[in-house]
Amino acid sequence: MNSLLKALHLSFALTVLTLSAKAQTNNASPTPAGNVTRVACVGDSITAGARSKNPYPAQLQAMLGDKWLVKNFGVSARTLLKKGDHPYWIEKAFQNAKDFQPNVVIIMLGTNDTKPQNWAHHDEFYADFKELVETFKNLPSKPRIFLVRPTPVFAAGNYGINEKNLDVEIPIINQLATEEQAGIIDFHVALNMKPQLEPDHVHPNADGDTIMAQTAADALTGKTVTPP
Repeated sequence: MNSLLKALHLSFALTVLTLSAKAQTNNASPTPAGNVTRVACVGDSITAGARSKNPYPAQLQAMLGDKWLVKNFGVSARTLLKKGDHPYWIEKAFQNAKDFQPNVVIIMLGTNDTKPQNWAHHDEFYADFKELVETFKNLPSKPRIFLVRPTPVFAAGNYGINEKNLDVEIPIINQLATEEQAGIIDFHVALNMKPQLEPDHVHPNADGDTIMAQTAADALTGKTVTPP
């Protein structure tokens, strides 16, 4: 009888421990301890850092300090257009960015949409971008949204990306920022007239990313941030 009771007690204890562990896992918060502002950087290869060992989200983290948590959700070659050749919508990074429950979202997409095969669907750029913005706005964390005027393109023909089509996208981005009460971060002006910072005429190098990070930090904080 004693052996049976001990066995029952042991079984009960193990059950309690298992349920407790599951509860801790299910209730685990994706947010770090303390009052930290989570920033999701959404974008393509320029955000990912295709030509830079120190992409702008990493430098932005260093500039903002430990009261901020900046995560890079950039994926190379991705488009904002759902009918683009590589839509960001179907990427794991998109789901990860939402699961991050950010307080701030910086969206820089559109560069790859200027390629000829994607530009065929450019009439849907406004609707797709608006849906993306509202997807993030409706997250439980209710983040502030910043739309980015993408970096300039200094030579046509690279990857099919071109400045002419980018000039069509930027007014749409401006319109959406007004309609959605989103902020604007202007990487286009920040790197304009600085072709030396884009060795392949499209992707900024680490120095270009420093300028981008500082531009973003100024927009997020409302004041001039000095690079570390």
